[in-house]
Amino acid sequence: MARQWSEGHSTPILCVGVSPAPEGLLASGSEGGEVTVWSQEGTIIGHLRLHGEEDCTSVVFSPAAPGQLYVSHGDTVSVLDPRNLKSPAEEFHGAGEEEINALALNDTGSALAVADDSGAVRVLEFPGGKVCRTLRRHTNICSSVAFRPQRPNNLLSAGLDMQVMLWGLQKTRPLWTLNLQDVAEEEDDHQQRPGQLFNPPLVHCVSVASCGNIVGCAAEDGRVHLMRIGSGSKLEQQGAVKAHSQGASQAHFVNFLSHPYWLVTGGNDGQVALWDLSKHPVVTPEAKAKTRVTAPPRRKGKSKAKRKEQTQDKAKTPEKEEKEVEDEAAAGSEEVMEEKPGPKLSINHGDKVNWLCPAVLKGEPSVVVADQSSSLTVYPLSQL
Repeated sequence: MARQWSEGHSTPILCVGVSPAPEGLLASGSEGGEVTVWSQEGTIIGHLRLHGEEDCTSVVFSPAAPGQLYVSHGDTVSVLDPRNLKSPAEEFHGAGEEEINALALNDTGSALAVADDSGAVRVLEFPGGKVCRTLRRHTNICSSVAFRPQRPNNLLSAGLDMQVMLWGLQKTRPLWTLNLQDVAEEEDDHQQRPGQLFNPPLVHCVSVASCGNIVGCAAEDGRVHLMRIGSGSKLEQQGAVKAHSQGASQAHFVNFLSHPYWLVTGGNDGQVALWDLSKHPVVTPEAKAKTRVTAPPRRKGKSKAKRKEQTQDKAKTPEKEEKEVEDEAAAGSEEVMEEKPGPKLSINHGDKVNWLCPAVLKGEPSVVVADQSSSLTVYPLSQL
């Protein structure tokens, strides 16, 4: 049965995070700068309204120091002690060039990636919080970032320019770039029926499985786009799962079930779904023989006018940059679509999903859902 966690916020909750520490505290951030820390039972442990009252867009616990909670609000990152939620221990003003959309910490807690509205990704080194890298290739809002587990110098970024990029932090150019609009157009050339409309695959959320090799991206076209990273950090294969009837806002791999390829997704259709991707051809190379489609080489500059029309009002003018390496990497990947197996668990939550957070609460596998309201909803995954 679903449980409601209420009274922790007075405004819609935008983000949720869970601590890797044994007590497994949860934190949520909402509009107007509110941060709340919860116990596993849903008891409120602390509540704070950050100065400036700008929306809290991301909350991340340090994997190395459970007493550190990073919160983004406006262009600032504040570091809080979740067990003693008073004023911030540290604040990094201007951590983002513009409003920050997402934070990600690497396994060691030594690097914090900050994605913002300008499309830039800044990497802060800890301790200290000094900006050690600024990664500029996105031509629109960068909405989500994720480090690859076990590879603290490999970072994925995704945004409303429909691009997914893998970075090695030693360099300021991506190892590869995949343009999901090109992928979608190639699929639609084969599948589109007259009069059928498609939302562009603006990416809202990127997640990496605990193995470090499988990437999932929730996109506005309702799909979760999947990628497999091979040896040498090459993009080996990509495909998709048609997950939602409207835009998919959230996709998170679950690291506490029977294998690393369980994925929980949420969308603007009010659905929350749990997927077993262990047999998806992107995840299991042996399965691809049945469904292999070799993607044609990417054509440079394809549909530039159309792409420009579909980007949102904060679009930036793309700089002329060298793209050959990324184009070649993307062209070398194979494209596979899964045959319609459907989710293992489907929940009609009934409201647009802002954030999902998989968590083990009092020993029970669960997913915590934030929506347009000021309460959290907790669903058990124990049916599995």
